[in-house]
Amino acid sequence: MRVEHRIGIQAPPEVIWEILYDIEHWADWNPLYVQAKGQVRIGAELELTMVLGDGAPSVIKPVVLEWVPNDQIHWRLKMMGGLVATTRFLEIEQLEGAGCIFSNGEIFGGLLGPTVAKRMGRKVYRGFQAMNEALKARAEAAWHAQGGAPTSAS
Repeated sequence: MRVEHRIGIQAPPEVIWEILYDIEHWADWNPLYVQAKGQVRIGAELELTMVLGDGAPSVIKPVVLEWVPNDQIHWRLKMMGGLVATTRFLEIEQLEGAGCIFSNGEIFGGLLGPTVAKRMGRKVYRGFQAMNEALKARAEAAWHAQGGAPTSAS
């Protein structure tokens, strides 16, 4: 099962990437991951403190599967002894001009993956939505500060 939220951002991929790649500063803007440690490199373990809605913080330690500058970061997380395995994706799709579509999602697999996704799907979606809206605000402000100008559609 897949849970995903997409959002349009009036900033080029490089601006969005700069914010995403700087994991150590996610706590400055990211309502989903309130603390983050690690480096974006294949095989590296990240340590992320995640808060879904009004729930308690939980620490997860996913492993980076793939990253392509200005394009995507994917990581994998195994829980419950491997009965739940998720692949998380953060992807930037460049549009014409300076705009992008940012996709933020997770694919739930493993024996219990679909059950967990059905039980937690709405909360996860809202967490992705909150992260996307915060990323949009930060990226568009950074782009504007660099002399770019968001369109009136932002």
